[in-house]
Amino acid sequence: MHHSQAGFIELWGEMGTAWGVPRTMTQVHALLFLEGRGMNTDEIMAQLDISRGNASMTLRTLVEWGMITRTHNPRDRKDYYAAEQDVWRLFAIITRARKRREIEPLKSGLQRILSTPDPANPDPQDPARVKIAQMLQFVSDFDALADRFLGMDSEAIRMLMDMLPSRGRL
Repeated sequence: MHHSQAGFIELWGEMGTAWGVPRTMTQVHALLFLEGRGMNTDEIMAQLDISRGNASMTLRTLVEWGMITRTHNPRDRKDYYAAEQDVWRLFAIITRARKRREIEPLKSGLQRILSTPDPANPDPQDPARVKIAQMLQFVSDFDALADRFLGMDSEAIRMLMDMLPSRGRL
């Protein structure tokens, strides 16, 4: 494995850990993204030096989350896994998964708090309840904006990015 590949896999693993995602999961994803081709479990285990159980559980979760796809090769009777290669679609998949795990439970929790009467303070204009309602409105608006943004295709995003002043190119 080249230095840049190892560095990216390590960085992706650190990022995942910061998001509360197991390091192995993001490292497997990074490997599949960089390889750009389908890999079987044995190849993934060898490249990342992980156990079969860890690889199997990780691959199953990544498929469930929509981060990778699985295809079966009848010739060697193995499953092959591949990551999305379009960076924008990859970002949208990651963001949607985070929305499901973070934003939606937050919205539900705020709605539950506001819909439950407070026997100690039944006033709906209680300053704390007003602030909670403001937070719910912000989270709901942000969620709707994110949905609109994520609904755009790669070309539309590129057009928007080109309109930004002094956008640096890699």
